[in-house]
Amino acid sequence: MPSLNFKQRFATLVESGQKRQTIRKMRKRPFRTGDTLYLFTGMRTARCRRLGTHRCISVHAVTITHEHIEIDERMLTPEETGELAHADGFASPQEFLDFFRREHDLPLVGQLIRW
Repeated sequence: MPSLNFKQRFATLVESGQKRQTIRKMRKRPFRTGDTLYLFTGMRTARCRRLGTHRCISVHAVTITHEHIEIDERMLTPEETGELAHADGFASPQEFLDFFRREHDLPLVGQLIRW
């Protein structure tokens, strides 16, 4: 029963169903297809709010470097990178990459989790 916390900027997108995926660093216990996902914003604060509960429909290995993005060890094309960025709540691939450069040490090795 894994919980996922989302930054406030993504909360409305998650709650409305526009954002139905997230990319996270690999955990000790990786996410699995079929997991029940508990989605929140503001976890561990007085403003904690549940955004939804969903079943995980797929999990894919993801690697994000300064140069490219791989999903299941296949490098994405620029068009696929744009689709991934949009599905993840970003206006452009550049905004997506800037976010991951700023928020995470690259390369990021993790999972693309969809619900």
